[in-house]
Order: sequence, then structure tokens, then C-alpha cells
Amino acid sequence: MIYDLIIDPFVEFSFMRRSLMGCFSIALGASPVGVFLMLRRMSLTGDAIAHAILPGAAIGYLISGLSLTAMTLGGLVAGMIVVLLTGLVTRNTILREDTSLASFYLISLALGVLIVTLRGTNVNLMHILFGTILALDDSTLFLLSSISTFTLIVLALFYRPLILECLDSAFLKSVSPMSGVAHYLFLSLTVLNLVGGFHAMGTLLSVGVMIIPAAAARFWSRNVQGLILASVLFSLLGGIIGLLLSYHFAFPTGPSIILVIGLIYISSILFGRYESLFIQLFPRTHLEG
Repeated sequence: MIYDLIIDPFVEFSFMRRSLMGCFSIALGASPVGVFLMLRRMSLTGDAIAHAILPGAAIGYLISGLSLTAMTLGGLVAGMIVVLLTGLVTRNTILREDTSLASFYLISLALGVLIVTLRGTNVNLMHILFGTILALDDSTLFLLSSISTFTLIVLALFYRPLILECLDSAFLKSVSPMSGVAHYLFLSLTVLNLVGGFHAMGTLLSVGVMIIPAAAARFWSRNVQGLILASVLFSLLGGIIGLLLSYHFAFPTGPSIILVIGLIYISSILFGRYESLFIQLFPRTHLEG
């Protein structure tokens, strides 16, 4: 019974194995980036950038159809343009970063939807907005695994500057020239992973695999290494269960994965090891007594 429910779908069907490998790659790359977004209090920035890549991907689609290369390059260019424009507006006007970023991402989202509908159909629009994780091919899997590998290497090499940027960016700026490098490199990793996740989860849901596992991990660990490990595990668990729910009950795959991760997040709020509602209502000292 357990074999038929859990193991057999991945043994029997290659598209399920491909989807599982896609979830694994996204979890390894996007979830650690999500932890740093959370520590830097930039979670909504990740959401805004995810929407901002849409017009670039749409232009790539308009030129070459559902071409992996064209849509990836278009998404990268659009994401970086929005990040740079946001920085310029924030530095040279009275607007705060959150306001300028929200404005640009809403403009980008509307522009992307308009571009897709000029040539495509509602099916194409749904593909771009919500992804097709059950239809990953070899080239897409290679892209996702390459992004994850590159992300892990960069995070390992720049781990200390990134941590200091999270804790005290002013101090890092005063003692090291790595402050600006770490900041823009991290934003580039965020855009890169969102573009990669877009091919599997779509522009609207790709940020969910990045942010929600990190938020859930906050209730289970107090150090960065633990947060990264827990977020990756939660993302993987959500991916596996979401794929199985989609297979057995014909649910849409992307939303199923995000909803499972969302249930993990809610469970963590209620019963997590640190500062959960259960711990606050029943402190450990009372339980030990």
C-alpha cells in the first residue's frame, strides 16, 4: 500500500522522476537564498523580483516561442533592470526602496501579461504564470541543476560577507570593500534562482519555494546553518508530497506544492521548537516542572 502510494509513481513514470529532480534542484538553490532574504528582511523584495521577470520572459516567448534560452535570458535581463532601476530611484528620489520596487514590479507584471496575450493564448499565459513542473525536459533540468550548483558555490565562497550584510551592513561597509559586492551578488543570485524556478513553478509561485520554507525554518533553528538545512528539507518534503497529491488526485502541481509547504509553515507556527504558539502557551520550564 505504501509502495503504491509513494514509491510506485516515481518508479513507473519518467515525468514524475523529472519533476522530483526539478524540485530537488530548486530546493537546493532557492531555499538557502530565501533564508538570506528573510534574515535581511527582504522577503517581499523576492516576491517583487519574481513578478518583475515576467516581461523579459514574455519578450523571449514573443520572439522564440517557448524557448528555454530566450525566456531565461529575457527573465534575467528584466529582473536585473528592475533591481537597478529600483536602486537608482531609491538613491536619487524621496521614495523608499519598498515603494519604488512595488511600483516597478506592478508595471512589469502588467506589461508581461500584455505581451503574452498579444501573441499567445490563455494556455501560454497559464504556463508562464504557474509553470509546468510535470513537463520538465533535459535542458530545463540541466538549467535548474546548474543554477543550484552555482548558487551553493557562491554562498560558500561569500558566506561571511553575506552573514555580516544581514547582521550589520554599515559595519561591513566600514571595514571591507565587500559590502557592495555581497549586496549586488546576492540580488543577482535571487534573480537567477527566481528565473530558474519560473520554468517549473511559474512567475507567480516560484518565490513560494524560496520564502515559505525559510519562514517555517525560523521556528526550528536559531543558527544560519540550521535554517538553511531546515528550509531545504521543508522544500523537498513539500515538493514530494505536492507531486504525489497531484498524481493521485489530479490537483494542479505547482499550487499543490506551495500549499503543502504552506501547511508546514502553519504547523511550524503552531508547534515549532522556538517561539511557536505552543511554546509560548506552555513554556518548557512549566513542562519540566
